[in-house]
Amino acid sequence: MAAPCYLGWDFSTQQLKVIAIDEQLRVIYEDNVHFDKDLPEFKTQGGVYIHSDRLTVTSPVLMWVKALDMILEKMKSSGFNFSQIRALSGAGQQHGSVYWKKGSSQILKNASPELPLHQSLKDCFSVSDSPIWMDSSTASQCRELEKAVGGAQHLARVTGSRAYERFTGNQIAKIYSQNPEVYKQTERISLVSSFAASLFLGTYAPIDYSDGSGMNLLQIWEKAWSKSCLDACAPGLEERLGCPVPSHSVLGPISPYYSQRYGFSPDCKVVAFTGDNPASLAGMRLQEGDIAISLGTSDTLFLWIQEPTPALEGHILCNPVDSQTYMALLCFKNGSLMRERIRDDCASGSWDEFSKALSSTVAGNSGNLGFYFDVMEITPEAVGIHRFNRDNQKVSRFPKEVEIRALIEGQFMAKRIHAEKLGYKVLPRTRILATGGASHNKKILQVLSDVFNAPVFTIDTANSACLGSAYRAIHGLVAERNVSLADVVKLAPEPRLAVTPTPGAEEQTILPGREHFKEDESLSVALLSTSEKIC
Repeated sequence: MAAPCYLGWDFSTQQLKVIAIDEQLRVIYEDNVHFDKDLPEFKTQGGVYIHSDRLTVTSPVLMWVKALDMILEKMKSSGFNFSQIRALSGAGQQHGSVYWKKGSSQILKNASPELPLHQSLKDCFSVSDSPIWMDSSTASQCRELEKAVGGAQHLARVTGSRAYERFTGNQIAKIYSQNPEVYKQTERISLVSSFAASLFLGTYAPIDYSDGSGMNLLQIWEKAWSKSCLDACAPGLEERLGCPVPSHSVLGPISPYYSQRYGFSPDCKVVAFTGDNPASLAGMRLQEGDIAISLGTSDTLFLWIQEPTPALEGHILCNPVDSQTYMALLCFKNGSLMRERIRDDCASGSWDEFSKALSSTVAGNSGNLGFYFDVMEITPEAVGIHRFNRDNQKVSRFPKEVEIRALIEGQFMAKRIHAEKLGYKVLPRTRILATGGASHNKKILQVLSDVFNAPVFTIDTANSACLGSAYRAIHGLVAERNVSLADVVKLAPEPRLAVTPTPGAEEQTILPGREHFKEDESLSVALLSTSEKIC
């Protein structure tokens, strides 16, 4: 008998990816379909259509279905043994939405195993091009939603975030207001994640709590739809969304279509799919108190939070692996591109020189502090280069080595302070899990460790959403017995310890930063000025 294995899927913006892992958590199969390259008939760029207004961004639903057909055929041709799969789960790009036409449920349920799925489903979608996370065409719907529920902060307290243009409730409101007939023809609205789960289940899959938290519709405390938010977006919305479910839920056995066409075991279970960010939290194996930092073009923080305090900046989502806790998400646009500009201007384009400059200056930078926003930042909403000396006076320039430390300390101070505003607390057991390009620079990681007063570990997170989905497939089978994800993934490779905090450094760095971030409103006003030349 073949050894059991588990599948993890990731329906991301540019690709469909799959990973198979065995019971020792070893990757035994990996493949992908690249939308632009492998499905050129859809004529996407980066997996999307950017419309003429430059605000509307969509992806063709049938492209995702055809990609699934293609990847399953590739697996079949390679000799992959589908009968050994005990469970599967997956992730979808967050905030994207799919609109099923009336009557589609029966077509999905009765899809012929003689045909690829995309042929059976070609007429099933009332909206052929799905709005996705890159869309920013719903500003008026966001304003209306916030007004209807009593303001941005109240909406954040209820749903975990103020109104965002990409969030699903606002996208639904736009479709309803602009195309009421299309909305009327829609019998079910899925997120990309629950849509993908539906393909495997052969019936409409429910939205899970975690991905549902990115819609401006779910009450994150009660884990139920907010009637006032639903009513503000469109009539009859609750029945079109279905009831949300815990993220570890086993939704049922795989559709007979897959047993008959590919040889899946009829006992293979489908575990609720979730968003790509929550799936990455599972893939990085975060635990209570941990923080994951991706130091890339933009910088992203995932936080495991026990008692969140939703704010106007950042997002609170239900935790995908522990239904009693939460995860927070913070995104900072001015990440590596800002670090690279300072490196070029102040260190002759050399990371070695950049690192030496960090080593030559002390934690706290002798009281010199800087905030660097080349482009309008998300958190806080600010732009420009702003330097303060030890007397808290604004200055026009710093020596090069001071500039470099001011940038790195300022970036990490902002991350910690905004994380604390969302309810994050540094605990004695806190670990920082760092990934992305800058995580290879030990001197940068030392500053990170000093600011957060916690050890920094590095992790290899290639395909973390995909891997997290495979972990969640295993977890779904045992979660009802109160087995934690941490217990399930004990055999996975441990993160590597990179640096530990310098004693006393936290006080030198974080306290001055808190002073500047005490009043976000006044900070944003102060920082909304034109960018000054560096060095």
